[in-house]
Amino acid sequence: MENIKHKTLTVDEIKSNRGAISNSNQLHKESLSFQEKLASKITNVVGSMECAYIFAFIALISLPDAIKGGTATTISWIAQTFLQLVLLSIIMVGQKVESKRAEIKANQDFEINRKYDDEIEEILKHLENQNQDFYTILKHIESQKNQ
Repeated sequence: MENIKHKTLTVDEIKSNRGAISNSNQLHKESLSFQEKLASKITNVVGSMECAYIFAFIALISLPDAIKGGTATTISWIAQTFLQLVLLSIIMVGQKVESKRAEIKANQDFEINRKYDDEIEEILKHLENQNQDFYTILKHIESQKNQ
């Protein structure tokens, strides 16, 4: 039995091998450059319903002239002015809502993974203690054989 030389990893060794768990949403926000933060703020302003209302108001100011210009001008106004100005903001609002949902889900997943990581660490500590107990018992048995 003395030829058993199996090395079990300690909890600390296992933790150092797997690396740290991190929140990817937080890491992303921290890694943004000034230009990216500025672009994000502008996007948040343009991608708001308030901005959509302002764009709709601005577009509607030119509607009477478009109607006076005839069918082609009215269709052009709808396609080039109203849809581009107003729908741009509304689509961005929808994307922001979906992005926020995905971020919430990612944060929930992160928290669940952190809880599982804590549970796994407890299990590993328990197994490490069991290993120590087994080695103690094994040494005791070997010493009894040698007497």
